[in-house]
Amino acid sequence: MTGTFSRAYGSPMRYIQGPGEIENLCRFTSELGTYAYVLIDGFIFDTLKARIDSIFNGSETKVHCAKFGGESSQEEIDKAAAEIRELGMDVLVGIGGGKTIDTVKLIADTCDIPRIIVPSSAATDAPTAGLAGLYRPDGVQIKAIKTKRNSELVLLDTEIIVNAPARLFSAGMGDALATWFEARANWNSCTPNYIGTGYRPTRAAMAIARECSEILFEDGRNALAAVKKHLITEEVENVIEANTLLSGLGFENTGCAAAHGIHAGLSEMDGDHKDHGFHGEKVAFSILCMMVLENTPKEEMDRTIRFMLDVDLPVTLEQLNIKPSDENLDKIVDHTVNRNNLIHHEPLIINEKIVKNAILAANAIGHEYLGR
Repeated sequence: MTGTFSRAYGSPMRYIQGPGEIENLCRFTSELGTYAYVLIDGFIFDTLKARIDSIFNGSETKVHCAKFGGESSQEEIDKAAAEIRELGMDVLVGIGGGKTIDTVKLIADTCDIPRIIVPSSAATDAPTAGLAGLYRPDGVQIKAIKTKRNSELVLLDTEIIVNAPARLFSAGMGDALATWFEARANWNSCTPNYIGTGYRPTRAAMAIARECSEILFEDGRNALAAVKKHLITEEVENVIEANTLLSGLGFENTGCAAAHGIHAGLSEMDGDHKDHGFHGEKVAFSILCMMVLENTPKEEMDRTIRFMLDVDLPVTLEQLNIKPSDENLDKIVDHTVNRNNLIHHEPLIINEKIVKNAILAANAIGHEYLGR
């Protein structure tokens, strides 16, 4: 990258990962406040509420557990913020998946209180980032918001992570796999990162993005096999770190590009209430589209697609339950090219025809690999 503008790097204050770490939640919370609002993902609320109450039992720090409604919407944020203000709570804890985490970030901004993030899976890199998605109640994303600050603590209990569905672990690898591809594209196009008003990426951030990719290729296959048996191994710990910490630091400090741009277009199909895959699954297919756009060397493309297949990631539109019709593709491409700017971070000429052809070519390549 060339240029003279300043460089910057951002991160959460602390990151702690290991088996049983949730048992230390009360101690970490008491360092930040005296009355905690704990928002728990609806899928795990019944399982975790009693455990959280037990962890805080006997502590001077009070706790109130609330069940997440399912969408990172303004309605959900306003509801929680009103309760926090009414009861005088001064620290926020979010336990759950990506949308629970996004909601907690935006509630913390609204109430101006510190936050602790406790992911329930390794499905996304949202926990460490200062960005949060705001969605409509029907699940369609409205925009990404830069929060006022990063989290005070990201706490991962790997016993919880390996007991989540293995598909979420795989999806997290799909999301993390995009980090290096997009970092490289943004470096080549001199695109600012997501720190403050946007800065040049640091060399440290680029190294983190590359290491994220290498860990996945080295450990991803064996880690997924272990997670399918609910086992914790060193490879599992490495991939959890890559999916969560390295990918989160990587994308926030180097930026997103075509993979997440095309993902945004694919997400336009979510309104039909069919299962079009988790965030990382859509990102994975979008990486293949990005490689076609960039005319990625055959060896790198082959290595990437074979890895995707080995870790149960989709390489075709049909695997995402999307029919490659002109109507669907035109909707996806319109949103990708005209309604968000991520794909324009590529150091390439971008227009609707080029992107549509890339998606169709990627789909054909994916089918070719599936047929081998």
